[in-house]
Amino acid sequence: MRQYSLMALPYAPEALEPVISRETIGFHHGKHLAGYVNNLNALLPGSGLEEATLEEIVCRASGGLLNNAGQILNHELYFGQFAAPKADRRPEGKLAEAIVRDFGSFEAFKEAFQKAGATLFGSGWVWLSADKDGKLVITQETNAANPVQRGLKPLLTMDVWEHAYYLDYQNRRPDHLTALWQIVDWAVIGQRYA
Repeated sequence: MRQYSLMALPYAPEALEPVISRETIGFHHGKHLAGYVNNLNALLPGSGLEEATLEEIVCRASGGLLNNAGQILNHELYFGQFAAPKADRRPEGKLAEAIVRDFGSFEAFKEAFQKAGATLFGSGWVWLSADKDGKLVITQETNAANPVQRGLKPLLTMDVWEHAYYLDYQNRRPDHLTALWQIVDWAVIGQRYA
């Protein structure tokens, strides 16, 4: 049977400050994500999905299995897409071209993405994904849902569950979304798109 483990962060816990504090990373990664991993491992025996990948579980399961596997998949993509803050981070190459093609400009994409994140009711995620033809789309996914369930390839995500930002931004979700652009590692997103 497959056992899942807590992903190692590709940076130090304080590396994303002041955008995301060490304290938020500690709770978000060390408590929330760790809890999803432990829950999924406890739910897998007897599920018929003991050898399935996270993507397979997310596309085939329901209830607790789906919720915990989805949160692991979402958080691994989320935590894996960041780097130390830097002003004016921008995509390059084919991804940059696709953003301009599908949204008109990088600024128009950012505005649409932030609006989708700010207006998602309750808890969930906002995603930039690619369809089978490489067209980029922005989706709002509630709770633990992931664009793979729609046949899309997830590229970039922002977590709009309150535990992702409340310690640093309280109820100011739009401010959190605006700040995240400083830490998006567009090289990682470009690799996902390739």
